Amino acid sequence: MKITCFKVLSGGLLIFGSTVAWAAPATDGAPSPMMNDSIPMAESAGSMKMGRMQGGLPPPDARDPHAYSDGYDFGDAGRPHFADEQRFGSLLANRMEVYEQDGATTAVYDLQLWYGYDYDRLVVKAEGDITDGKIEEASTELLWSHAVASFWDMQLGVRHDSGELPDQGWLALGIQGLAPYWFEVDTTAYFGEESRTAINVELEYELLFTQKLILQPRIEMNWYGKEDLERGIGEGFSDASAGLRLRYEFRREFAPYIGIERFRRYGNTRELVKESGADPDDTRVVAGIRFWF
Repeated sequence: MKITCFKVLSGGLLIFGSTVAWAAPATDGAPSPMMNDSIPMAESAGSMKMGRMQGGLPPPDARDPHAYSDGYDFGDAGRPHFADEQRFGSLLANRMEVYEQDGATTAVYDLQLWYGYDYDRLVVKAEGDITDGKIEEASTELLWSHAVASFWDMQLGVRHDSGELPDQGWLALGIQGLAPYWFEVDTTAYFGEESRTAINVELEYELLFTQKLILQPRIEMNWYGKEDLERGIGEGFSDASAGLRLRYEFRREFAPYIGIERFRRYGNTRELVKESGADPDDTRVVAGIRFWF
């Protein structure tokens, strides 16, 4: 003959021989929450089997969790549109600057315009140099940008070069985003006429001395897969520029700056520039405005 005994101690400690379980203490004679038909308390002095705590099929009259509450909809207000369903646009003038060189004044612009959704948008990139009122060289890109990961967009489109030299067209494939440690990266591969290829890499970083005074290091590099004698471009690593720009943000959207930039050519491109009688290296002191809206 086996006798199953249990004792409820203060605080609700339930003891079954060698088995110990926790139960909420009963109040006013109410049964413990553990003592119900769905959870058998004990089958023998040495074991205890617990039933399912939850689960099973919902009741026949349960409301569909995916339907609007009790069949109500948004009425005349219509369904709300969330942030990733809205279209937005922005224009960033990252560089609008001037510098003096060999008695001539050169203006540089570097603009980026985008419009669309969070995941898909149209992007226009435009940059170039204007010397004494004439466009020396300019590059304009029209891209479809698609978000492929957090902080990263894949971009596909076309690029058109113009200026003093004959126009040139490219197909463009690149990626733009924010790398770990807050480095802004914009790298693009180009495929042009006569099997020409090129790679452009731009890296930027921001060092905050205060919430308004910001130092921005910037590096840009170019590679070419084939020489272009008409444009003075050699095969391989062609040129690189490294600069520092110190800006003061009167507002986040408006910040004048001053800076210095070192431009240097390399490899076959350097030799071609030397043969033309030009200086392959250059140091520029720049002043400009950065703005966006």
